[in-house]
Amino acid sequence: MVDLAASVTSFEEEESQVSPYDLPGDWYVIHAYSGHEEKVKANLEKRVEYMRFSDRIFDVHIPREDVVEIRNRKKVTVPKKVFPGYLLVRMYLDDDSWSAVRDTPGVTGFVASNMGKQNRPPPLSRREVERMLGFRETKTKSKPRFKPAWEVGETVRVVSGPFNDFSGIIEDINLDQSKVVVLVEIFGRDTPVELGFADIQKN
Repeated sequence: MVDLAASVTSFEEEESQVSPYDLPGDWYVIHAYSGHEEKVKANLEKRVEYMRFSDRIFDVHIPREDVVEIRNRKKVTVPKKVFPGYLLVRMYLDDDSWSAVRDTPGVTGFVASNMGKQNRPPPLSRREVERMLGFRETKTKSKPRFKPAWEVGETVRVVSGPFNDFSGIIEDINLDQSKVVVLVEIFGRDTPVELGFADIQKN
C-alpha cells in the first residue's frame, strides 16, 4: 500500500496556525483514477451542494507540493500532486455521507489499512493529517523541492557554452549546486564536463 503520510505539501490553514486536524469532522483518504483527481474533486463538491451535505462533508483536498523544474532553460516552481490517484476528504462519516462519497463518479473507494466499526474506514490520525497537509507550528515555509527532468545514465544535449550541441550521458547530479556532470565525447574519448541545469536538455 502507498505510504500516504511519507511526504509533505502546503495547506491553506497553515497561515492561521489552526491544525487541519482540529477543524470540524475527520479526514479520510479516497482513491480515484490517476489523472482524474480534479474531476473527482469537482464531482464530489457538486454532489455535496446538490445533496445538501455541506454540514457533513466540508472539504475535498488534493495534496500538492511545489517543485522546481527547468523549462525553456529557466527554473520555474510548479505545483505537483504528492499522491497521484488519492484525495483527502474532511467529513462526518455516517451512512449517508459515506455513500455520497463512495458513489461519486471516479471514486474507487475509501483507503484504509484496516476497516473499523461496521466495515468503515478509520479516520486519519493527527500525525498523518498534519504531515500530509504540510501543517507546521511555525510560519516558515520549506523551500520548493527541485525535481530534475532527467536522471543519471540518461543522454542529454548541451545547449550552451563551449560544448553547445554536444550530446553526453549524465554521470552525476548535484541538486544542492544545481549542476550535473555529463560524459561528453571529445576527440574520441569520454570526458566528464560539469554543467549547470540550464545548460542541458533532454535529447
